Amino acid sequence: MFRCRDCGYRSLKWLGRCPQCGQWETLVEASETPGPRPTATPQALADIPVGDAQRCATGIAEFDRVLGGGLVSGSVLLVGGEPGIGKSTLLFQVAAQLARSSAAPVLYVSGEEAPGQIKLRADRLRLDFPSPLLILHEQNLTAICEQIVQTKASSVIVDSIQTVFPEGMGEGMGTPHQVGQAAFEFNQIAKAQKIPIFLIGHITKSGDFAGPKAIEHLVDVALYLEGGRESDVRILRAVKNRYGSTEEIGVFQMREEGLIEIVNPSQFFIERHETVPPGSVIVPSLEGTRPILIEIQALVAPTNSNYPQRRAMGVDYNRVALLLAVIEKHLGAQISSEDVYVNVAGGLSVRETATDLGIAIAMVSSFKNRAMDGRTVIVGEVGLSGEVRRVKRLKERLTEAAKLGYDRAVIPRGEKLSDVKLEIVTVQNLREAMEALAL
Repeated sequence: MFRCRDCGYRSLKWLGRCPQCGQWETLVEASETPGPRPTATPQALADIPVGDAQRCATGIAEFDRVLGGGLVSGSVLLVGGEPGIGKSTLLFQVAAQLARSSAAPVLYVSGEEAPGQIKLRADRLRLDFPSPLLILHEQNLTAICEQIVQTKASSVIVDSIQTVFPEGMGEGMGTPHQVGQAAFEFNQIAKAQKIPIFLIGHITKSGDFAGPKAIEHLVDVALYLEGGRESDVRILRAVKNRYGSTEEIGVFQMREEGLIEIVNPSQFFIERHETVPPGSVIVPSLEGTRPILIEIQALVAPTNSNYPQRRAMGVDYNRVALLLAVIEKHLGAQISSEDVYVNVAGGLSVRETATDLGIAIAMVSSFKNRAMDGRTVIVGEVGLSGEVRRVKRLKERLTEAAKLGYDRAVIPRGEKLSDVKLEIVTVQNLREAMEALAL
């Protein structure tokens, strides 16, 4: 049997070029002898013990929030992000916390850095690492699995999976076959040893996890660490989570001593001033179960170009274009000939439509050069006919705004609220919202 080193294609005869991936000289002889087939017996769902699925806290609250409450034994977690975004730093801090709370050792496997380089990073982060934290510089998959069993590790961090090679494969780093085979082996040993295994993965130019798509199906949790290089804010999101929600986020700030948790993101992302400039609006957003107050800024300026600029940072560009069309149609504001820039202050990315009303009001406020009341929050989804639609979990959003000292809220009509210490102004459409805010 001949097998392609890059994609795993199998052929009974040698071929100069792989028919599946198109690469030359990649088919090598692979002798495989089938081993004994393992047997398993069905179990009644009611008889399966839940003790193995109990969660273990990592010691980093923001990380646990994204996981759904903590680590699950036997789970495999894939963490990806841009180069230099802080993946290794975050999991290094997680390893230190796990080692402090566990009697069994925590194994940190690095195929990219030598132990001396890891020690330099530990000194730079000023972390006091306990003795149960073990460092292994190894790239051979079989040797790593043997060390996991021999050290009886309670958890394992692999940095990164693209540098781990199965037995007999010494080249083709980052190929789909290599990454997929390594992920499969780690998934098997995690289930057998009943320990969590973290895999740091590279990403492609398009922002997807490098390697075959099957790697995301193999792992239990896929996390993505995002944040721009111009900002020190890092957002941890779950794109897949078998044990919890994928809507929760963890908010961190990159500092010299590593990634620091932002316990109150609302206070971090908004800066209150005595005088509010035109185009600035406070919106209570919702990330998973956590309400976060964000500041949406808009700048509408005249242009001499025949092609006005449209820029959106932190919000969906297509949503901004839609809201501009709704404003022109139902308010009569001629913004199409103006440059329009929309930004979420602090570097946070917001995906929900509950910010529609806030974005629209920010653009109109900047266009008319009229500042809005700085003690008012705005929330609501805007439809194509200009109506303001209801949003989910409104009470939690307004409760967070009241805690931070805001006095008034403009919300969709039809919402039933009680015990909210805010002056409530309900609006049915975009025009009523502008009238309520004197815009």
